[in-house]
This record gives sequence, C-alpha cells and structure tokens, in this order.
Amino acid sequence: MIKNMRERIGSLFLFMLFVCPVLHAEQPAKQKKPNIIIIMADDLDSRQLSCYGGENIQTKNIDALADQGVKFNSIIASEAMCVPTRASLFTGLYPLKHGAYQNHKPVYNHLKSVVHYLNDAGYRVGLTGKNHVTKPVSVFPFDHVPGFQPNCVAKTDDYTLDSVKQYIQQQDPFCLFVMSINPHAPWTVGDPSEFDPAQLKLPAHWVDTELTRKQFCSYLAEVRRLDNQVGDIMKLLKETGQEDNTILIFLGEQGPQFPGGKWNLYDNGQKSSMIVRWPGKVKAHTETNAIVQYEDITPTLIDIAGGKPVVGLDGYSFKSVLEGQKDNHRAFAFGIHNNIPEGPAYPIRSVRDHQYKLIRNLTPDSTYYIKYMMNTQRDDLAWTTWVQKAEEDSQAQKLVNRIAHRPAYELYDIVQDPYELNNLAAQPKYQTLVMKYAQQLQNWMAQQGDQGAALDIPIKRQKKQ
Repeated sequence: MIKNMRERIGSLFLFMLFVCPVLHAEQPAKQKKPNIIIIMADDLDSRQLSCYGGENIQTKNIDALADQGVKFNSIIASEAMCVPTRASLFTGLYPLKHGAYQNHKPVYNHLKSVVHYLNDAGYRVGLTGKNHVTKPVSVFPFDHVPGFQPNCVAKTDDYTLDSVKQYIQQQDPFCLFVMSINPHAPWTVGDPSEFDPAQLKLPAHWVDTELTRKQFCSYLAEVRRLDNQVGDIMKLLKETGQEDNTILIFLGEQGPQFPGGKWNLYDNGQKSSMIVRWPGKVKAHTETNAIVQYEDITPTLIDIAGGKPVVGLDGYSFKSVLEGQKDNHRAFAFGIHNNIPEGPAYPIRSVRDHQYKLIRNLTPDSTYYIKYMMNTQRDDLAWTTWVQKAEEDSQAQKLVNRIAHRPAYELYDIVQDPYELNNLAAQPKYQTLVMKYAQQLQNWMAQQGDQGAALDIPIKRQKKQ
C-alpha cells in the first residue's frame, strides 16, 4: 500500500514538473489594452505638412509618425471652428446633435463624451493643453494634466512634460489628449526668420502681398513648434517604455485663420489630417483615401478599447480601415457653418465625396464677413492688403470676391481643382450632379433637424458650469 502511494505521489510530481508548465505555456497571456495618445493641432493648414505634400516646411517629426503608421487623406471637419470640431471629436455627434453649432456655444449638458465611454471600458482619460471645450464638467470629466498651455491666444506656448510623463506611467490603460495651441493666432512663438518670405509657395486661393508672406512666415514658425511638440511626445513614449503598447494619433483640427480657411466650408477650412501609429496592428508607411469625419473618432476609440457601440451617435468606427481590412468608410462627408458670433449671419452647408463637393450658401445675397480676419480698418490684417490690391488687379479682385460674395451653389471637382477656384455649378452639363449632391445634403439636413438659415442667429448663452 505504501509502495502504491509512493508511486502515485511520484507520478503526480512528474506530471506537475513536466506537464503543467506545458499546459500553462499554452494558455494565452492576457493582453493589456493599448494606451492611446491623441495630439491635436489648432488651426492647422494640413497641406503645409511635408508628408501631405507641403513645400514650405519639413515637418520631420510628423513625417516620421507617418512613416510608422497610416496617413488619412480624407478626414473632414464638419464645422471649421475650434469648439464645434472638438465637441464632435469628444462626443461622436454632429454639431446640431451636440449643440455647439456656433463657435463658443457650449454643448448640451445631458450628453456623454469619450470620457464616460472609455471610463466604462477601464480607461482613465486625461487632457493637457487647450481646454476651452471641456464645459460642462458633467459632460467632459477629464483628468486635467498640467504641462501644456490651455489658452489658445496666449503669446507663449511654454510647456513641460513632467506631469504628462507621470500620467502615462500609471497602471491603468489611459487615453490622453495633448491639445496644442499651435498654430492658432496670434502667431507669436517660434522663429519666423527660418523662412524666406520671397521663397514661400502660397496657397492658390490667396492674394500675394508682402504682409501675407510675412504673416505666413510667423504661421509656419508655429507649425514648427507643433512639429517639435509631436517629436517630444514620441521621445517620451520611447523613454518610458510605452511606445510599443501606445496608439499615437495626430490630428490637424481645421484650417488656418487666413481668408478662405477657418470659418469656411472650403477644403482649406474643412479638410484636415490624421496619422495613426498602432504597433502590431497598423501597417507602417501606408495611407488611405477612406472618408472619415471627426465624429467617427470616439466610436473608433470605443471599439479599440473593447467597448460596445453606442446607439445614437452620428459617427461610427473605422477600426477595420486602420487594420487594413477595408478601404472605404463613408460615402459622403457633410459640413455646416453658422457665422454668428464671428460676423453677421452667413449660413453655409456642404457635402462631398471623393470626386466632387457641393457648397450651398443659404443667404447668397449677403456679404460674408469675419470680424477677426476681414476688418479693412485694420492695417495689420492680410485681408486689408488683398482688398487694396484688388482695386487695381483683376485676379486679386476675383479671389477677394470669391470669399466675400458667393452664389447659392458652388460645385467643385476637388481632384482636378483642390483649391476650389473653378465653380462648375452654373454649367449646364453639371446640373444633374448639382441636383444629386443637393438631395444628399437635404437628406442629411432633415436627418439632423437642421433648419438652415434659422440657426444662424444670436443665442442666449448658458451659465458657466
């Protein structure tokens, strides 16, 4: 009996010594959820990035990120203003649904945001830098991380990485938004002397004046600062050992505070940039023409985090595009613009696909005007010099009128005419296309409950919370 017991104990010992380790090794290790860092620019002309074809500046760090990930060529802001774009990013809703359909209008206070959705998936969600789209706190309960300048019109953008470093070394999976204030006006940081005004290649829709070139140098100096910040975050991830398990996303927000950019539905305002590096998931040095909008980013983050799709959002996940399983995402991208409080009412709507873009100016008999950019009583504005040049230069006059006086419909072949200078809407052979896109736009407006021009009116401001 003792001998049998010894044999059994011996057999059990051999089983534990040789078999159990094998069984244990065959069990899949529990995968740690990927961390996420999103770096967002402020009023970036994404066409200036050298990885997007820019010729005025070499954005070496953003280019390096593009070399390591996937570059999106058709990411579209639904409203080319800071508050609406960021509210759409955080909520997954179009401006009419989240409420910030005018600049500086707060979102509805009953909403949830990316913070709630990722918290439910086990993530902590932090934000450092520009923070004026984080009210009310009940909708945007971010962990506020010191380090980056929160005021977009500050004359300095001094920043430190100490608190960011501490935040990204926590045990819980995290999603951190690094919100730069570059290159938002007043363009007072960086070194403009890096650029020769005479050698700059200006966007095709600009009027070429001495002041425009000088201010463009100051703008590009802030693009340089932005690129350096991206580089610093990339270095920090490597130094802390977080690089391999962190998804790094770069976003361009909307276009620049130059005429025809921000506060418009031309591509210089609406068209953005997005680069995603996801080690082991996203193929390096790739690009996609899939149409995505800022409303799609939060649903994608939820998908990546393992959360369930949220019913009622306007955006939807493009994770399958990231992983190379799909080439397309949206058939159309839409846009909305309400001019108040930046100027008198001038409501605009837009719809686009890969080839064409239709713009509807809902009050074409009015004059488009932005108080920050188009006050000809100010000699320090590029627009003033545009208007002066237009008095004696027919081409300058055409470019000025394109901004200030617009027809009811504008149709552009955005492949052949990326700066939208040749309006096809009045040509007979394009009338079928105009009607096609106009119907798509009308359907979207109806789905959103968009009353059109009736939205471009002064609103009562909610009390700060």
